[in-house]
Amino acid sequence: MTDTNIPCHIAIILDGNGRWAKKRGLPRTAGHARGAETFRKIATYCKNIGVEYLTVYAFSSENWKRPPEEVKTIMKLLDNYLHEAIDTMERDHIKMKVLGDVEGLSPELQALVAKTDEISTRYDGFQANICLNYGGRAEIVNAAKRYAEDLASGKVTELDEKIFGNYMYSAEIPDPDLLIRPGGEQRISNFLLWQCAYSEFYFTDILWPDFTPDELDKAIAEFNRRDRRFGGAK
Repeated sequence: MTDTNIPCHIAIILDGNGRWAKKRGLPRTAGHARGAETFRKIATYCKNIGVEYLTVYAFSSENWKRPPEEVKTIMKLLDNYLHEAIDTMERDHIKMKVLGDVEGLSPELQALVAKTDEISTRYDGFQANICLNYGGRAEIVNAAKRYAEDLASGKVTELDEKIFGNYMYSAEIPDPDLLIRPGGEQRISNFLLWQCAYSEFYFTDILWPDFTPDELDKAIAEFNRRDRRFGGAK
């Protein structure tokens, strides 16, 4: 990655776990387990090459509609990951934030999220953001409700994009420079709708469990070929 402009913030939609398992005659749960391993690998690689923020779409608010056994497996994997993350955060002095409707998670997961929040206040540096029980539209509605409450109580009197952004789950986190979606689909599926207004999008047919640091390098190389004008003239 020499002489490469490394994006400050990369967002990834973790897509293709179920199809990866189906291609191999395995249960969908096996794909999620493999996908969790891939996330650990990619997060470490991002930290090592100088990415400051990594945000992943791990479980959407619509994913509760999936078969109960699949949801149960995903929640167990998240529980395992958060336990591991707590140890890693302490050891490597990294930060992690969960974005989404945390109150919709189990009490056990809520406690783990609170612990990661507490640890994150102690350190600066690489930050991993995990979107759990998350939906982009719901995030905007939630922000609007919170702003309206503060407006009614007199806490705020003005509104612009910066002020409204402070009511989002991602307050104080810079918008993604690059959004990556593995798995072959070319849509953002209700992910970071507010934040991705000027993000560069990169789509690949590689299923998430097969996503490697080399694939991330390809996405970053493509990012470097883009001319980012943010609505301005060329």
